[in-house]
Amino acid sequence: MSELPEKQVKRLKSLIQDAETNLAAAKELLISVLGEDGNVVTPRSSQENVKGKIIEGVFDGQVMIGPDGKNYPVPANYASKSKLVEGDMLKLTITDDGGFIYKQIGPTERRQIIGTLVQHDGAYYVEANGHEYRILLASVTYFRIAVGDQVTIIVPEDNPEATWAAVEAAL
Repeated sequence: MSELPEKQVKRLKSLIQDAETNLAAAKELLISVLGEDGNVVTPRSSQENVKGKIIEGVFDGQVMIGPDGKNYPVPANYASKSKLVEGDMLKLTITDDGGFIYKQIGPTERRQIIGTLVQHDGAYYVEANGHEYRILLASVTYFRIAVGDQVTIIVPEDNPEATWAAVEAAL
């Protein structure tokens, strides 16, 4: 009889963790769709002949910071698939119809390290070399990695204080 409650507790913990992961995914998707001011962000593929306002900035691991200090939302799936890391230079074209087009224009020097995926406080991290690097939920779902999995991450070469990393591959 004592095993039944233990199994139920384990199942409940698993359900809670799944719910937290789904909530974090929903929040990340909302951030990638809505800008800071509530405007819809419409990512498009890079096109050389697109007209609009051009802003260059630095990727901080989650958003692009413009020269005016304003944050511009970078779609998490773009950041994940492009393997953007802190310090990468981006160009944002805000088209005349309000669309956002990002293009990486200056990648920072990178290095790869191997670590283990962990989760706490509703976010995912990779523990590597005694440091925890935060990673995007989009990377966790794209690479289908789970807590405890070994992964190769990309970190900025010249920034030992980096808090974000990009996932290169699941091992």
